[in-house]
Amino acid sequence: MSSLGIVMLVHTALDRAEQVARHWTAAGCPVVIHVDRKVADVAYSKFVSSCGDNPLIVFSDRHICDWGGWGIVAASQCASELLLESYPDVRHVFLSSGACLPLRPVQELIDYLADRPRIDFIESATTADVSWTIGGLDHERFTLRFPFSWRKHRKLFDTYVKLQRALGIRRRIPEGLMPHMGSQWWCLTRQTLSAVLQDPKRKIYDAYFRHVWIPDESYFQTLARLYSTHIESRSLTLSKFDYQGRPHIFYDDHLQLLRRSDCFVARKIWWRADRLYQSFLTDQAGAMKPAEPNPGKIDRVFAKAVERRTHGRDGLYMQSRFPRHGSENGLTSSQYCVFQGFSEVFEGFEAWLSDTTGAKVHGHLFGPDRAEFAQGETIINGALTDSATLRDYSPTAFLSNLIWNTRGERQCFQFGPADTQDINWLLARDKNAQISVITGAWAIDLFRSNMNFADIRTEAARLQQIESKQLEILTSVWTKARMRSWTLAEFIESPMEPLQSIIDEIGTQQASHLTEAPTMVDLSGFGQFLQNLKNQGMHPYLMGDFPADDVFGTQTKPYRKPYLVK
Repeated sequence: MSSLGIVMLVHTALDRAEQVARHWTAAGCPVVIHVDRKVADVAYSKFVSSCGDNPLIVFSDRHICDWGGWGIVAASQCASELLLESYPDVRHVFLSSGACLPLRPVQELIDYLADRPRIDFIESATTADVSWTIGGLDHERFTLRFPFSWRKHRKLFDTYVKLQRALGIRRRIPEGLMPHMGSQWWCLTRQTLSAVLQDPKRKIYDAYFRHVWIPDESYFQTLARLYSTHIESRSLTLSKFDYQGRPHIFYDDHLQLLRRSDCFVARKIWWRADRLYQSFLTDQAGAMKPAEPNPGKIDRVFAKAVERRTHGRDGLYMQSRFPRHGSENGLTSSQYCVFQGFSEVFEGFEAWLSDTTGAKVHGHLFGPDRAEFAQGETIINGALTDSATLRDYSPTAFLSNLIWNTRGERQCFQFGPADTQDINWLLARDKNAQISVITGAWAIDLFRSNMNFADIRTEAARLQQIESKQLEILTSVWTKARMRSWTLAEFIESPMEPLQSIIDEIGTQQASHLTEAPTMVDLSGFGQFLQNLKNQGMHPYLMGDFPADDVFGTQTKPYRKPYLVK
């Protein structure tokens, strides 16, 4: 008979629990199994019958085990009492779950504990020294009452906590106890465990901890301090938790990671991880080399996983991680350019910019009818389609995915007040955005249209109002984008300098000193057009100061030709 006994708490995947239990007993370790009373009687009876041929597997009385409730402690007590009573040769009791998996030969664990006959392995720290609690309840979990389930009755739980705080209600901690906390999974000596279970004040302690929040992380951790002569405040079971306090689940691709840990037991193992169960339960002698358990060896991997889970990669929006507003780790993955008004001022601007810089130049990606991809494409990298409906379902995800899927190639696109405006705050807050705006340039299309003037006036008022609100966003204190703007009048008076600065900023290999600008549209009569809008009661102020007479108009005529720099 082995000197090591196993208490196993089981609530699901009963076939895996049986497989692991038989593995323990094959090394001579008796196993007492507690099955959650929520498991159906039929499934429980079948489980007991299946294990009936193994004399080292016994079952304890069943309790309902809800997360954070007393039932888990009651189940551990009941199974431990049965184990100590049934197997007097047991010197250490190892608490495990049905999702635990031995990583090293069981005999190595037996020998390890035999060399340390008086040591209790239980993580036990005072509330002041605990850094892993999630939810803001450290010392208060010992001074308030928690009659409601945090998972099933969250509103009642929170309301009752607030009420106790407001009324100043505090529970008295039993005399002589200093609350400690730690991992639920311990390995205690017979002396310490029996002293806890046979304590004359056990009824008092049980009544107190019955209303402590998550007592399975504090009951044995606190009471062991009363009786143990030597506590090593660590668990022999490898268990890792994410930033939300939920346990990491190990899958088949974690095989080498688990081997590097040198730990005796790990949880939580996915019940369908066939490769892990096959590797560690059938070939343990070759799976791990004898070494001191050191879960810290793989902490770097878990720290990286937590960082990836909470921050992700710059600009990567994926199914499993859609960041909360304001906590994104980079809205997009690389730099891109937004041009507003340029395709209205210059003929063939998109083709000219593409030829000049080598960048991928799109049309109006957020146009009202469709996403105007470069070269008229309807589907681009990442299976993004030109459907306005799909794009507008989440414009921010659309742009972030486009930039991510085309990383390595500078993306440029046109924008304007007639486009979907839901993207404005993303553009403003994105440090990767380089935004160039010619304010009021949208009026050029109206000027060149064949619409009735009454309709032109209405549309001009609408677009100006939209662009005005957009500019408030792009120039707000929250803006992180590289934002530059010119009025239409300022820009056409001297277009080469801003164009050169834009080309230099893009910084592609093809970019160089400009000697020729794209052909500007004919703006003859545009000043009078703006004056006509004023005469009709609409004030077009975003365009800048255009003379109403034909002087300015005649000056714009040469812009039909390429603008040369001498």
